[in-house]
Amino acid sequence: MIREHEGIIYKISRVYFDQEEDQKDLYQEIVYQLWKSYDSFDDRSKWSTWMYRVALNTAISFLKRDKSKLKKVSSEGLDNFKMEPFDPVMEERIEWLYKSIQELSVVEKGIILLYLEGKRHEEIASITGFSTTNVGTRISRIKEKLKRQISN
Repeated sequence: MIREHEGIIYKISRVYFDQEEDQKDLYQEIVYQLWKSYDSFDDRSKWSTWMYRVALNTAISFLKRDKSKLKKVSSEGLDNFKMEPFDPVMEERIEWLYKSIQELSVVEKGIILLYLEGKRHEEIASITGFSTTNVGTRISRIKEKLKRQISN
């Protein structure tokens, strides 16, 4: 099941770290935590939803344990979300968006990652443990924050 959804782990590792060694460390830690907590999985949620939750919680814990690893992420960590630009102006706007996402907090990056993946508020709430209303509020605030950062 992990191999089937390993893209989730890879994306989270790349969003939180730009150094390959750190990405590999986090990837390994996420796989370990998934294996360790497999007994807590139940069929009330989809496997991928549970996997996102474990992966995001692991990433946040991983960063808290070693604050020196808390760095800005390069835009290449978000390449999985990049659509083919229609024109150079669009490409420049997308780059500005990625640079602005680098400035978000650890939790905000996780929420925007899920949002950019097209997850519904309910699913993001299930993954993060926040209420659906709180997720909606956080997404609105993140969007406003990004708009302010982009316009500066």
